[in-house]
Amino acid sequence: MKKTKKVLALLLAMVMVLALAACGGDNSGKTNDPAPSTSDPSTSDPAPSTSDPSTSDPAPSGEKMYIPVMAKGFQHQFWVAVKTGADAAAADLGVEIYFNGPASETEIDAQVNMVKSEMAKNPKALALAALSTDAVKEILEECASKNIPVIGFDSGVPDDTSGAVKATAATSNEAAAAIAAEKFGEHADLVAKMQAATSDAPVVIGCVSQDAVSASIVGRTTGFVDKMVEIAEQYQPGKVAVEGHTKWEKKVDAPAIIIQVAISATTEATAVQTAANALLNTNGLAAVFCSNEGAVTGFLAAVSDGEDLADGGKYGDLVVAGFDAGATQKNAVRQGWFYGSVTQDPYSIGYNAVAMAVKAANGEAVSDVDTGAKWYDASNIDNEDIALLVYD
Repeated sequence: MKKTKKVLALLLAMVMVLALAACGGDNSGKTNDPAPSTSDPSTSDPAPSTSDPSTSDPAPSGEKMYIPVMAKGFQHQFWVAVKTGADAAAADLGVEIYFNGPASETEIDAQVNMVKSEMAKNPKALALAALSTDAVKEILEECASKNIPVIGFDSGVPDDTSGAVKATAATSNEAAAAIAAEKFGEHADLVAKMQAATSDAPVVIGCVSQDAVSASIVGRTTGFVDKMVEIAEQYQPGKVAVEGHTKWEKKVDAPAIIIQVAISATTEATAVQTAANALLNTNGLAAVFCSNEGAVTGFLAAVSDGEDLADGGKYGDLVVAGFDAGATQKNAVRQGWFYGSVTQDPYSIGYNAVAMAVKAANGEAVSDVDTGAKWYDASNIDNEDIALLVYD
């Protein structure tokens, strides 16, 4: 009995030893050191977070600033050049623009509806060349109440009373037309005639304008006349008169140089041609400036489309300068019938309109910008920097 108990005790002890060995062993054959935790920065690299700005693209900063650019029309290459400048500014400044205008500059209601449609998109600013300030009065008042700055361009938004219009990007007509007078002052033959002028045989320098009412034409006429008087006074001090229209009239006794302003009865080409013919019959006429494309068209009609200005022609010795561009004017310049012409810079108008709108939308102060003008003649008309500006 005792022997049996000893055997049972021995068997029980062996079972316990085997059980303890099984609990302490590792069936995979690995050590039983704990495996490193994937979240323990001392033993592994953490997985990158998709929201960590150092390891992912930044979140979008929002939509681009939106600015409508509403022109007077699209029927003229001038506005195409303005759009080119506006598009360039939008690309440079990272904003979105929408450039549009009615088919004709007589379609006031169409432009108003276009502007209203753009206002519904809550733009940050508006660039506008208004066909009628009165027609967009309510829109301007809305802009003022919503703090949407308006930038005028080209002729802008004249006589705005809402306070919405912060500045205008446009050509200084006075400064632009003065370029033509300055070029006359550089023409050796014309200068010699002014130097030799006398009260008995005065030299006449004409200015053909299609009206004495529109701001742009009045400005150009004034700019040319004032600068031409200044230049002529260098050669005939105290003997320079301005005649032809009371708006610019300057009387002197026994003038040696006369600046003759020829204003047509209407803006129609036939009326301008009549005014040009009268000027061409003036004794002592040595030079003529035509203040816009309409004046050029009427004048060219009076000189056989320019052929009378050719060497050996009826008016072959006449020095002529124009303003703007157009197919017939460009042809006259290329042929050498015109000494040259002045063109606005529509590219600069469009670029500055957008650039100023962005500044105003960002709360920066803006002021009127003279977008400049350039002289072109047969020597540079096809240069890249001029070709964009001499629209048909």
